[in-house]
Amino acid sequence: MTTEALPGRLVDFVGALRERGIPVGPGETVDAAAAVDVLGLADRDQLREALASTVLRRSGQRGVFDAVFDLYFPVAVGSVESAGEPPSDVFELRDALVAALAEGDEARLRALAASGVEAFGRYGNAGNGGSGGAGDTGASGSGSRLSGWSAYQTLGEVRPEALLARVLAAMRTARPEDGPLGEALAERQARSRIAGFRERVQAEARRRTAELRGRERIASHAVAPQTELVTFTSATSEQFTAMRRTVQPLSRKLATRLSSRRKKARRGQIDLRRTLRRSLGTGGVPMRPALRNRRPGRPELVVLCDMSGSVAGFAQFTLLLTQALSDQFSKIRSFAFVGLTDEITHLVSAGRDEPEGLAARILSQARVTRWGMSSDYGESLGSFVEGWEDVLGPRTSVLVLGDGRTNFGDPNLEALRRIADRARHVYWLNPEAERFWGTGDSAALRYAELVPMHECRNIRQLSQLVTELLPT
Repeated sequence: MTTEALPGRLVDFVGALRERGIPVGPGETVDAAAAVDVLGLADRDQLREALASTVLRRSGQRGVFDAVFDLYFPVAVGSVESAGEPPSDVFELRDALVAALAEGDEARLRALAASGVEAFGRYGNAGNGGSGGAGDTGASGSGSRLSGWSAYQTLGEVRPEALLARVLAAMRTARPEDGPLGEALAERQARSRIAGFRERVQAEARRRTAELRGRERIASHAVAPQTELVTFTSATSEQFTAMRRTVQPLSRKLATRLSSRRKKARRGQIDLRRTLRRSLGTGGVPMRPALRNRRPGRPELVVLCDMSGSVAGFAQFTLLLTQALSDQFSKIRSFAFVGLTDEITHLVSAGRDEPEGLAARILSQARVTRWGMSSDYGESLGSFVEGWEDVLGPRTSVLVLGDGRTNFGDPNLEALRRIADRARHVYWLNPEAERFWGTGDSAALRYAELVPMHECRNIRQLSQLVTELLPT
């Protein structure tokens, strides 16, 4: 990278971060440019940390930052080549990988990742001069869409997880004096290094494909968004694990906001009698309105959630969040449904110690369906009204969690109307994009005519809705 091209590269880098949901303002951009000017490009790791310290302001953003940084500030070719000659075949590469993993040689692991992608990850005309760069047109531009480097293809050939036993044997040979505790620590270290090698292969494949197709395109499609922007219905198991780790910090933040709203809302409506009495001192002009003191108390919350299909992940996270906010409510009752409704308050309370298995426990221990796992909103709403209508009252707020897809069954609007009539507030949080409401078997728009329905696709939207909708 030339010195003249560096400012443009930095601006593109900052723009890519903004597109992935990381707010980087002009001030942070100026600080980042100053850091690059002082440090230069000689020490890449030092540059990475300097840019991270200048542009990141929230937790949970580092993974996105690292992935985008690898695209816009890749490892120099010379630094990879200096780590040694590349292996000639997959067997030699795996032997070299075992030695590098056992020793924890970062430079060698980075070089082996690059060699593996070069040897086994290529598809189409990538690297052969047939696809050109991102700016190619015509036949070459067409070929670039079918060319690139695949981390999946590379890892399928190398199979680093299958090398665990050999890596442990090599580590055991290097440190024969280690006891059982040392064995356990060595296995944990080996697994961590293998996971790190996988990440290097993925980063190298992204970098090479970005050089071919354009960094902006790869950054927008291949870099996973930060945790709070991952959609509930498309999250992987790893992303859900990361989401669950955010429950407690997020609940503390939301509890602070709710408490602040409660303090600001201590004074209620105008007290007409007291206001008129005060106006006697100003000739009958009500210059100083008197407000009624609101009765102290916290609202009750009822959570009614769909546990079918991909919606279950959204419901599970929301249940854990509302349970973590239990101090903000006088009572929380939780209910789950697929084809029937059953109370799961005790399961959610116990699930704080083991959040990973909450959904499985709900489906196995609660009676949420008669047969199959297809959601039946009409039957579920009806069974809730028949069995638990008495939990609703003038202090109750109800959160309904689900996509409103009835599988073309009866939506039972009357049951939802009865819930809305008895409760103080009813809000429907829908994890599906609003543009899909009412399409196919979705009864979302019909439900939205009875109760307010809000799009809630990720953690950021959920946290905003919790603080805005829940009463104080």
